[in-house]
Amino acid sequence: MSKNTNTQLPFSIPQMPEVKFNKNGYEIRTDILAMAKEMVQSEYNVKFHGWEMSAERDEKTGQIVSKVAMPEFPGLDKVLETAEKMYAFVSAGIKK
Repeated sequence: MSKNTNTQLPFSIPQMPEVKFNKNGYEIRTDILAMAKEMVQSEYNVKFHGWEMSAERDEKTGQIVSKVAMPEFPGLDKVLETAEKMYAFVSAGIKK
């Protein structure tokens, strides 16, 4: 009987992910900044969709008529403010 000497497979075998047990301060701050950005964007999206659903167009002019103000798009300041609050919470630890 002949052995198959072809070692290449037609598909790739997934590799095990690298396991890191401790994150350094930069990694923690990066993760918190990403979470803050996601949280601020989600909040904006919810407010925007609420505004969008309440907005109506004037039949004659086509202008948007709304009693609810469109939310202000969050900028870097809002993301950093949220990240600082989150980081302060993480840094404070458990209060006894």
